[in-house]
Amino acid sequence: MENLLALAADPAAWAALTTLVVMEVVLGIDNLIFISILTNKLPEHQQSRARKIGIGMAVFMRLGLLSTIAFIVQLTQPLFSLFGRDFSWRDLILIAGGLFLIWKATTEIHDTVANAGHGKEKSAAVGAATLTMTSAIGQILVLDLVFSLDSIITAVGMTEHLPIMVVAVVVAVLLMLLAADPLARFIGNNPTIVMLALGFLLMIGATLLAEGVGVHVPKGYIYAAMAFSALIEGLNMLSRRKGRKE
Repeated sequence: MENLLALAADPAAWAALTTLVVMEVVLGIDNLIFISILTNKLPEHQQSRARKIGIGMAVFMRLGLLSTIAFIVQLTQPLFSLFGRDFSWRDLILIAGGLFLIWKATTEIHDTVANAGHGKEKSAAVGAATLTMTSAIGQILVLDLVFSLDSIITAVGMTEHLPIMVVAVVVAVLLMLLAADPLARFIGNNPTIVMLALGFLLMIGATLLAEGVGVHVPKGYIYAAMAFSALIEGLNMLSRRKGRKE
C-alpha cells in the first residue's frame, strides 16, 4: 500500500502511465480493426457479443502475461540459430502471427472482391455461413496473443512498476471496448473502408513477419502511412457525399 501511495504521489509515475496508455491504445488499433472486420461477418445478433468476448479475453490474457513478466523477458532470449541469426520464442510468435494476418487479410480481400456485386445483405449472409461464433473468437484469440505479447513487451520496456502496467493495460482495453461497436458499424457501413482496413491488416502482418526475422520497421512509419491513407479516404468520402447531395 505504501508503494502504491508513493507511486500515486510521483509525477513521473503519472507521466509514465499517460505515455503507456497512449502506446497501448495505439498498439490496440490493429487488433480492433481485425476484430471489427471479422465480427461483421457474423449474424447481426452475435456481432456485439463476439466483440465483447474477444476484447474481454484480451484483458485476461494481458493481465496473465503481466503476472509472468520474468517468463516474458525470457521469451526474448535466443532459442536457436538459423542462417546466422538467433531466433527467440518472441520471434517465432511474431512470424506465426504475421503469416496468419497476411493469410487472413488476403482471404478477406478475395471474399470482398468476389462478393462486391452481390450487395451488402448477400455478402453478410455468405460471411455468416462460413464463420461461426466459436471460429471468430478463436481467430480473435490468436491475434490477441500476438498483439498482447507485443503490448506487454512494450510496457516492460517503458516502466518497471507493475501497477502502472496493469492500470495502463486495463484503461487501454476499456477504451477498445467502448470503441469496438462504433468502429465496427462505421466499417460495415462504408465498403471502401473495409478494403482500406484489410490493406492495413496486410501491412501490419508483413511488419510482424519482418520483425520476426530481424528486420526492424519503425512503428512511426506504419502509423503515418495508415493515417495518411485514412485522410485520403476521408476526403474521398466527403467528395462522394457532396456529389450525392448535388
